Amino acid sequence: MNKNIKLYVMSDSIGATAMSLAQAVTVQFPDTKFQVKRFPFITTTSILKGILASAKREDAFIIHTFITEELTNYINDYCQKNSIRHYDGISSLLNELQEKTHEEPLRKPGINHETDKDYFKRIEATEFAVTYDDGKDPSGFLKADIVLLGVSRTSKTPLSLYLANLGYKVANLPLVPHVKIPKEIFEIDKNKIFGLTNDPEILNNIRKERMIAYGLKPNTHYSNIDNIEDELKAANELYKKIGCLVINVAHKSIEETATLILESLPENK
Repeated sequence: MNKNIKLYVMSDSIGATAMSLAQAVTVQFPDTKFQVKRFPFITTTSILKGILASAKREDAFIIHTFITEELTNYINDYCQKNSIRHYDGISSLLNELQEKTHEEPLRKPGINHETDKDYFKRIEATEFAVTYDDGKDPSGFLKADIVLLGVSRTSKTPLSLYLANLGYKVANLPLVPHVKIPKEIFEIDKNKIFGLTNDPEILNNIRKERMIAYGLKPNTHYSNIDNIEDELKAANELYKKIGCLVINVAHKSIEETATLILESLPENK
């Protein structure tokens, strides 16, 4: 039995759908090693012909999601004539919907990303979250839709990225003892600011585990319970001064905390 399979993933767009299909099915065969080769943005039959010749030589399995009718017909005919196993991830569904809607499909590659404004909004928001993570650039606080404050290990970064995936520009600031708070924090609408806190005991355990993961001793100044209580006290005093909403993340998932934040934004009330 062949336990090493070449898998060609091909598309006339970015090939995200074809890759998702490939990843979804290959994990179901743990004893087989798949070597995946990705070929996006194939736009001519001449390019396609060369790739198919390579697939034939390597006895590859092909997954494709071509929208263009010419390329779809070409690859399906080639595979049938040359006994190449393949899966057409688009045509049958496209044809079924055409019969149901009585509408001719556009057959325009990549149109979902061209028209999906939310897609680009999420990409922009993710780039924003990475750029302004951990208070790297205080100017980000003035541009953000949401600003997260919190001591170390209160889920600021994962929460920022989760909200970014929903299209919100998020900047976060770690509250470090004896480090001055950027003036920009006091210049923005308090309703955009959310103070994250945690239970001291839970934070103590989280920080100890982090030290162990770094190969260090668990009991450090960073994980000391008294220091943690002082940090949380200082953070709560800051939140009170700002007048922002405070959320204890101790027993909440990222999704639950994000929901509380979104429900509290002025435009969503």
